[in-house]
Amino acid sequence: MRAARQLGFEGGRGASRRLLVVGMARSGVAAARLALAQGWQVRCTDRRPDAERIPGTDATYGEHRLDDFLCADCIVVSPGVPAAMSELVAALAAGVRVVGELAFAAGHLTCPILAVSGTNGKSTTTHLLAQLCERAGWRTFEGGNIGRPLSEAVGIELDVAVVEVSSYQMELPGAFKPRAAVVLNLTPDHLERHGTLENYGAHKCRVFACMGPDDVAIVPAGDARLRRLADEHPGRRLLLGGSPGVEWGGDRLVLRGVHDPGEVALEGFTLPGRHNVENLAAAVLLAVSAGLWRADLKVAGLQGLPHRMEPVHTSAAGVVFLNDSKATNVQSALAAFAGLEGPFVALVGGKGKAGAHYDALAGPLRQARSVLCFGEEGPAIHAALRRNEVAAELLPTLVAALPRAAALARPGDTVLLSPACASFDEFRDFEHRGEVFAELARGLG
Repeated sequence: MRAARQLGFEGGRGASRRLLVVGMARSGVAAARLALAQGWQVRCTDRRPDAERIPGTDATYGEHRLDDFLCADCIVVSPGVPAAMSELVAALAAGVRVVGELAFAAGHLTCPILAVSGTNGKSTTTHLLAQLCERAGWRTFEGGNIGRPLSEAVGIELDVAVVEVSSYQMELPGAFKPRAAVVLNLTPDHLERHGTLENYGAHKCRVFACMGPDDVAIVPAGDARLRRLADEHPGRRLLLGGSPGVEWGGDRLVLRGVHDPGEVALEGFTLPGRHNVENLAAAVLLAVSAGLWRADLKVAGLQGLPHRMEPVHTSAAGVVFLNDSKATNVQSALAAFAGLEGPFVALVGGKGKAGAHYDALAGPLRQARSVLCFGEEGPAIHAALRRNEVAAELLPTLVAALPRAAALARPGDTVLLSPACASFDEFRDFEHRGEVFAELARGLG
């Protein structure tokens, strides 16, 4: 409880303090349960009338009532709820404390937090880092924007919490203070909520805002915008692809300016794509920044996540099918295509995102054996590729495109689904899209 009291989240025992949870998806549900356990009087609100109800709480479902916001002593907001919502703005103006679920949970933890943010690669980097910590013998929580909400970590005996952090979660960062954090990269995404790339990057770099001088803030050496935005915040700066920090090449990583400088061999690291070496480099730098030694770092056999360059089938002819359905923007798909070795057939398409520039796909896709465009954004991608003299075919759906891809592939080729788009035109989410891709691929023989 020491850390909780320092951050003002000591709860309501004996004080009848009122806490409002806004948005009752997974993070909101976890926050409500944590608040109850801490003795708050909890009310939940969600515009969905069928949102999950938590025993022991009051609820306003189907609408938001301004009085609920103004009468609260503290409001905890799920990441899917924008901070610009009028009721939250009114509560802030009235002096009500408003924080995101991530900050609320962090205020109840006493273990160090390692945070991973960025546009692309953050889920894989988070997973790699959690595995490195676990293999070194640390009791590790893995979650945040991926998997389990951070509120579920409270009450567990932990040595470290490894947390994926989204820009949405940094709209209301409170006193969130990681021991070490990285912003991996910055490319256009979520601009419908953040407006501009500059504003989006500023939200990402809020992950450094509450750091002390001994905490570690990591950014890419080659991204001038992120370096400038990060320099508005405290923390000791380390670099991805520079010194002090970590560099990579050939079969090793090289650490400089850390407590245990030197090389980390990549022997046994098998995740496909050069971008996954960069993800591993970030994970290694965070691990060493948290106090691990190079001898503790066991990189051989580290596992990736589903839907991230995931091998799902190898046909009788030796064609490998890779599921990269998590590549929901152009830059993520570019990293996947650029990291492939050997001939491949590319599947791109889905529902477009604001600010997407498909002409950028032309460079790596010139190396593809074939490119198949599908879905709502298929015609726009097809037109951009043809404009850049890249041969491509247009099909209505992924379900229609995959058999065509299999027919075009030759023995030893890779068929890669890396859509560069969201999935909601044809599927529930990117996981559903990846599952359908895998099932169809296995059915091709």
